[in-house]
Amino acid sequence: MQKTITFLMFTGDKCGKTEEAIRFYTLAFNNSEIKSITYFKAGEPGGKEGLIKHALFTLLGQEYMASENTFEHGFSFTPSISIFVNCEDEEEINTLFNKLSEGGGVMMPLNDYSFSKKFG
Repeated sequence: MQKTITFLMFTGDKCGKTEEAIRFYTLAFNNSEIKSITYFKAGEPGGKEGLIKHALFTLLGQEYMASENTFEHGFSFTPSISIFVNCEDEEEINTLFNKLSEGGGVMMPLNDYSFSKKFG
């Protein structure tokens, strides 16, 4: 049976940050792992040697794919794609929010919004 897998492409100023992102997220969530990473070899089109050609990883058991390339695109990585996580309790929400926002920028502070009592 077919299934969908969220695919993340890192281009532009985000190219070269794929592995760091994958490692960060797989450490933040339980039941998560990097299943495989294939790197570009010297001379392969689309990327420089050492960049990620294809990666497969899981977060909470859900599969994701990612890649990065040096091609010119009319876009970069966008925050309009979100990964929604249902948490068991407020402690888990706070713990994950703190882990995921550490060293980064918060676009939506953890708060009560009209569509959710606790969202960030």
